[in-house]
Amino acid sequence: MKPSITLKSLDNSYCKQIQDLILPIQQIEFNVPITLEGQPDLLDIESNYFKDGGNFWGALHAENELVGSIALLSVGHQTAALRKMFVKKEFRGRELNIAQDLLEILIRYCRDKKLKDIYLGTVDVLKAAQRFYERNGFEKIAAEALPAYFPRMKADNVFYHLKVI
Repeated sequence: MKPSITLKSLDNSYCKQIQDLILPIQQIEFNVPITLEGQPDLLDIESNYFKDGGNFWGALHAENELVGSIALLSVGHQTAALRKMFVKKEFRGRELNIAQDLLEILIRYCRDKKLKDIYLGTVDVLKAAQRFYERNGFEKIAAEALPAYFPRMKADNVFYHLKVI
């Protein structure tokens, strides 16, 4: 039986669950050398994502366990930065389609807000994530091709762009 998954916008009451989802995936599963201190946005998602027109969504299993996340940071210039896309290992895959559903919410939101470009940074060890982005129309670009106003994360070394139509 397919587990019950609810997608919804998250507020600061979910900060601890967001940290508990993201940090182990980054640090333990993929050995990315990044800490909570290097991601202060996870301490106050409302101030960091909502204030300029962005959002932060989560996938909740049985309405209370956070199993997936995606965030949109509005950076001006009708442009968004896709951030914090993570799905707990046991909830990944096309059967549940959580990553796809989260990405579709973000893209719909961009269209509604008349945002024309989405950029993202990731790390080279996240090969499945890169394939996922490419399957969804994102094009790999050089770091030099990023707009000057794109807020780069220190650990990121692979970059993508999607033209929203």
